[in-house]
Amino acid sequence: MTTADVAGRLKKTTDLIEAWEAGEDAPSYPQLETLAYDIYKRPLALFFMPAPPDEPRPRAEFRSLPDADLSHLSRDTTLLIRKARAFQAALIELYGDRSPAAAPIWRQARLNPRAGVAQQAARVREALGVSLEEVGQRPDADSALKLWRRAIERGGVHIFKDTFKQRELSGFCLWHSEFPVILINNSTTKTRQVFSLVHELAHVLCDRSGISRFDSRGIEELPPADRAIERFCNAIAAEILVPMADFEIAARGIDPERASDDQFAALAGLYHVSRSVVLRRFVERGEIAMDRYLVKDRQWADQQRDGGNGGNYYATQGAYLSEQFLREVVSRYSRRLLTKTEAADLIGVKPKNFEQFEEMVLRGAAA
Repeated sequence: MTTADVAGRLKKTTDLIEAWEAGEDAPSYPQLETLAYDIYKRPLALFFMPAPPDEPRPRAEFRSLPDADLSHLSRDTTLLIRKARAFQAALIELYGDRSPAAAPIWRQARLNPRAGVAQQAARVREALGVSLEEVGQRPDADSALKLWRRAIERGGVHIFKDTFKQRELSGFCLWHSEFPVILINNSTTKTRQVFSLVHELAHVLCDRSGISRFDSRGIEELPPADRAIERFCNAIAAEILVPMADFEIAARGIDPERASDDQFAALAGLYHVSRSVVLRRFVERGEIAMDRYLVKDRQWADQQRDGGNGGNYYATQGAYLSEQFLREVVSRYSRRLLTKTEAADLIGVKPKNFEQFEEMVLRGAAA
């Protein structure tokens, strides 16, 4: 972002912004808040550091997208990655050097891409404590998403959401030995978010950061080692959400070559996943060709980008934040361990807006 861009956003002159950068002048506190929260997506405290922190480049950090896609990450996506890193830094500031989870899932169910999928997926599902019966009893995909999200957060992985302007991306994760973070694209459907969430969890359990497309395009363009990891994470996510042993019973009598979209939707609804997930299970059973899967996957992907983000601002933003993270910040603020300014900075909002988030948590309305 250029100084002219910043000047335009603040309705100030470029000369003034350059004077700020040179230390010849300084913004007011409200201007700093705008710079931090609205423009650069950084913690306010960063502006008081003696030097800017080092940040890894997306090309070095994310190996689950082809180079061509990485080179075209939008400015908005780069800011979201930066925002997720800020949340990760806030978690470290809150908790020190140790995850608050009683039993971090990466210590219970670390994945090995060279080992079998079914057994490892079952171990992850067991560690999460989510049964197929419990998922099936959920009334809709939104409720199922909350079930998976809370289970994964109990395992120590903090989950955030946001609206991606680069809509072909479904989410990403930032690996960390104690504070891994997942950020999901809320512009996609809830069924897609369910798969994206578990797919990114698989990356975390492989000790890798990852960034994922909405559809299956691009996997074949990856280097062999990265392509194998991406396929493995897809397979793990599918097996966690739709175990093959159960699927074979549920799909009995369905011919995927002749089935209608409604039939695929009904089958997907049993697990609260997308139609593409169940169609991929048919591919794995050898009942439908990969070429046909890719055509349908692309067709359905073009139909599904309708997540939306309307409604009450504070409720929406509260749902975007990791529930456990938000509750911890509010708890520490209530116990006077954090000032309002410190608490607001940790969750990336202006201090004047923090009380709305506090009220929401106290009402039990977060996430």
